[in-house]
Amino acid sequence: MPRLLIVSNRLPVSVRVERGALALTRSSGGLAAAMRGPHERFDALWVGWPGNVANFTPEQREEVESALARMRAVPVHVGAAEQHRFYDGFSNGVLWPLFHYLLDKVNVDAQLDWEAYRSVNERFAEVVAARYTPGDAIWVHDYQLMLLPALLRARFPAARIGFFLHVPFPSSEVFRILPWREHILRGLLGADVVGFHTAAYRRNFASSVARVLELDLDPEEETIEHEGRRIALGVHPISIDTAEIARLASLPSVQEEAARIRADARGRKIVLGIDRLDYTKGIPRRLLAIERLLEREPEMREKVRFIQLAVPSREKASAYAECQRLVHEMVGRTNGRYGTPHVMPIHYIHRSLPMEQVVALYAAADAMLVTPLRDGMNLVAKEYVAARTGDDGVLILSEFAGAAAELSEAISVNPYDIDAVASAVKHAVTMPASEQKVRMAALRRRVAAHDVHVWAQSFLDDLDRAAARKPAEASEPRRPDVPASVLERVQHAPRRVWILDYDGTLVPFASMPELAAPDDELLSLLGVLSERDRVHVVSGRLRADLERWFGALPLDLHAEHGFWSRSRGSREWIPLEPGAAAWKGEIRAVLEDITRRTPGSFVEEKAVSLAWHYRRADAELAGEHARELRARVAERLPMDALEILGGAKVLEIRPRGVHKGRVVPGILADAPASAAVIAIGDDRTDEDIFAALPPSAHTIHVGTQTSRAAYRLPDPRAVRRLLRSIHA
Repeated sequence: MPRLLIVSNRLPVSVRVERGALALTRSSGGLAAAMRGPHERFDALWVGWPGNVANFTPEQREEVESALARMRAVPVHVGAAEQHRFYDGFSNGVLWPLFHYLLDKVNVDAQLDWEAYRSVNERFAEVVAARYTPGDAIWVHDYQLMLLPALLRARFPAARIGFFLHVPFPSSEVFRILPWREHILRGLLGADVVGFHTAAYRRNFASSVARVLELDLDPEEETIEHEGRRIALGVHPISIDTAEIARLASLPSVQEEAARIRADARGRKIVLGIDRLDYTKGIPRRLLAIERLLEREPEMREKVRFIQLAVPSREKASAYAECQRLVHEMVGRTNGRYGTPHVMPIHYIHRSLPMEQVVALYAAADAMLVTPLRDGMNLVAKEYVAARTGDDGVLILSEFAGAAAELSEAISVNPYDIDAVASAVKHAVTMPASEQKVRMAALRRRVAAHDVHVWAQSFLDDLDRAAARKPAEASEPRRPDVPASVLERVQHAPRRVWILDYDGTLVPFASMPELAAPDDELLSLLGVLSERDRVHVVSGRLRADLERWFGALPLDLHAEHGFWSRSRGSREWIPLEPGAAAWKGEIRAVLEDITRRTPGSFVEEKAVSLAWHYRRADAELAGEHARELRARVAERLPMDALEILGGAKVLEIRPRGVHKGRVVPGILADAPASAAVIAIGDDRTDEDIFAALPPSAHTIHVGTQTSRAAYRLPDPRAVRRLLRSIHA
C-alpha cells in the first residue's frame, strides 16, 4: 500500500545512553509536534538522523535499530565530523543566518562545509530510495535537506515529492549572495510542491528562481515550469495542536501553577517571552525595550514583571555563545539598576521546561512579547493564543515573524524600534479588558480553525493535486538525449536535410544580440556539414546578421522567423508576404515607452516584426511590463491580424501566420524523398517547425521546457557534439 515517507534532519526521538542503558526520548520541538499526527494517521515512516551513535557498542546500535523500527523511524547514520560540517558548518553557519537576513554571520567561504552538506543530502537520498515503493508520497522538511528533492527525482521520476521550508525564504537580493545558489534552487525544484509559511516567502523564492535560473515567470504565479515539469508553490502557514494546548491549560495542576506564578508577581502585570536562545529571536533588543520602559516610565517599575524563558540552543557555536553572554549581561545590568531587595524586574530562566509548565506561564502572563528579528512562523505566538481560554491577554508580535501575516489582531511592532516596543508593552499592560477580549477572541478563532492538522492535510492535498496534473505515467516520457539507434539511422542516411535554429541552439544566449556572433569552430562545423548535407539555418535574426555571418557558406538562410529566405548559392532574399509591416508605427511607440521604463531592455526592429528584449532587465519589473505590453498591443490592433510570441526573455510582435513553420513545405519539396530530415530548436518559435514536419522527421528540443519534439538535448554544446558525431 502507498505510504507517506517523512524526511527531516532529525528523527522525532533523541537517542542516548544513560548509566549504560539505552534511552529514547520523544522530541517536543515544533516539527516533531506538527508531524506527529501524519506519522500516526498515515502509518508513515520517518527518516532522519538519530543522533550521534558512532560511539555506541554494536549491541547498543542493534538495540537502537530495533527500537526505532518499532516506532516506524528509519535512521540515517552520519559520522560526527561530517555531521558537524553539514549541520553546524553549512546548515547553521551559512543557510540559517542568510535566510534570517543576518549577513554578517554568513560564512560564504564554507566550501568544505558545502561538500559535507551535499554528501549528507546524498546519504539521505540513498536511505529514502531503499525504503521507497511506487505510489509512496515523500515529504521532505526544511533547509538542511534542500538538495534532496532533485536527488530523489533523479532516482524516481514519477514519485510524489513535497518539500516544506520551515524558515523564511529571503529576498532574491539576499539569497543571491549564496555561492551555491543555483544548486539549492535546482534541488528544491525537484519537488512537485514547494511549501512556504507566507505568500511573501513564496514570492521571494519565485523571484530568486527567475533571476538565478533566468526563467520567464511571474513571481505572483503559483507554479513554475522547470525541466518539462510544473512545480506548485504553496502557502501553508504551519500551526499548533490547538486542542492539546487548550487541554493542558484546563488541567488543575497547570491552573495551580499559573496561580503560583501570578502570586509570586505580587500584583504586577506579567509580560512573558519564550524563545530558543538564538540570535534571530531578538532577545537582546527585547531586553533593551524593557530597560527603556523602566527608564522612561518610573511608575512601571512596580507594575510590570518580565519573565524570559530562554531555552538553550546550539551552545557550542560561537555566535550562540556570544548571544548567551550578551543576554546574561543585560539581565544582570537591568536587574542591578532597577531591582530592589524584594523584587527584580526581569525573571530570567535559562533552561528547558516541561510543556505543562510552559502552558502555565502562558496562562499566567498578561502579555506575550514575541519579537524575533526574523522568523519563519513562530509557534510560541500561536501557543499563547491557544492557552488563553478566557479570551484575555495581549499578544505583542514582530512584524517580521511569519505569524504576523495571520495574527493581525496582535499589537504589531518593529523589533528594531526599541521605543516602539517599549510603548507596545505599556499599551498591552494597560489595555482595557473589553479590548483584550475582542482581540484575543478573534485570534483564538483563527488559530483554532487552522490548526496543525489542517496544515498537514492541506499540504498533502496540494501534493495529491500536483501529482494528478502530471502526464499519465503510461505515456512515453521525453527522452533526455537522442538514442543511439536514431543517430545511427541519421549517420547512414543517403541524404540529410538539417533545419537548425541559431540562438540557444547553435550558440548560447548572449546578453546582447551583437555578442552572439558565430565562433570559428561553429563556422567550420557548418561548412563541413554543408559539403554533403543540405543545411537550413532558420532564425529570428535580421537577414543582415545572417548574411554577414554565414553568407560565405553554402547554407540556406531564413531570417526573421522565415519571412526572408535566401537559397544556397543565391544572393537574393525573397519575402514571404510583401507589404506585411504597415502596422508597426503605432506599436513601435508602445515598445519605446515600455523600454524607457524598463532599464536594461531594448527594442529590435525587423522587416515585419518588432522584438522587445529584456534579458538584462530586472526580472520582476520586466515581467510586470511584459504583461502591460501584451495588454496595450491587444487594445490597439486586432489580434486576429497580429500575434505576440514569447521567447527566451523576448516578446516579438509579428503578423499572424508569419512563423518558422511556413518555410517547411518549401524545404521538404526541395529535398530528396530518401533524405533524413533533422530539425533542432530551443524555444516557442521552433515549435512551429516541429508541428509542420511529418512524423518521419527527427525533431530535437534544446533545453528543459515542454516541447512537441521527440528528443531532447541539454544545451548548444550537446548540439555541436551531435553534429560532429554525424561526420565522425
